[in-house]
Amino acid sequence: MFRNMVTSLFKHERIRTTDVKAKELRRWADNLITLAKRGDVHARRQALSIIREKDVVHKLFAEAGEKYGSISGGYTRIIKLGRRPGDAAPISLIELIYSEEGKKKKKRKKKAKVAVDKKQVVEKKEAEEKKEVESEEKAAEEEKSMVDKKEDVVEEKEVEVETESTAKDSDDKFEEKAKAPDESEETESKKPEAKKAEDDAGDSEVKE
Repeated sequence: MFRNMVTSLFKHERIRTTDVKAKELRRWADNLITLAKRGDVHARRQALSIIREKDVVHKLFAEAGEKYGSISGGYTRIIKLGRRPGDAAPISLIELIYSEEGKKKKKRKKKAKVAVDKKQVVEKKEAEEKKEVESEEKAAEEEKSMVDKKEDVVEEKEVEVETESTAKDSDDKFEEKAKAPDESEETESKKPEAKKAEDDAGDSEVKE
C-alpha cells in the first residue's frame, strides 16, 4: 500500500490521505529522496524496488539535485484538512517541498521566457510598422507618378495646340504674301493705262 502511495506522491507531488498514513508516508518519501540525491546505480535499484513506475524513478533522480540540493531533510509538508464525512477520520494533505534554489531557477527561467516573448512582440511590431511605412511610401510614389504623367499629358497637349496655332499663322502669312504680288501687278498694269490717257489728253489740247 505504501509503495503505491509513495509512487503517487512523486508522480502528482501531493496526495490526500489520513493523518497516520501521511506521517508514515513522509518517512518513505524522505528515504527515497535521500537515495535520489546520492544518484548512484545501487541507490537507483533500491528506489526501483519500492517505486512501481520506472518513469517516476527517472524523474525523481533527474530532478533531485535541483529541487532538494540545499535541503538535508524535511522534504514533505503535511496540512490537516479536517475529518472525512463517512467515518470521521482525520484527513491530511501531504506534498513535496522544494528548495529555494530550485524555485529561483524556475523563476529565472520564467523571466527569461517572458523577456524572449516581449522581444518577439517588439520585433513583430517593428516589422509591421516598417511594412506600413513602406506601403505608404509606395502609395505616395504611385500618386506622384500619376500626377507627373498627367502633367506630361497636359504639356504635350499645350505643345500640340501651340504648334497648330503657329502653323495656322504661317499659312495665313503665306497666303497674304501670295495675294500681295497680284495687287502690285494690277497697279503696275493700271499705271501705263493712266499714262496713255494723260498722253491722249495732252495731244488733244495741242491740236486745238
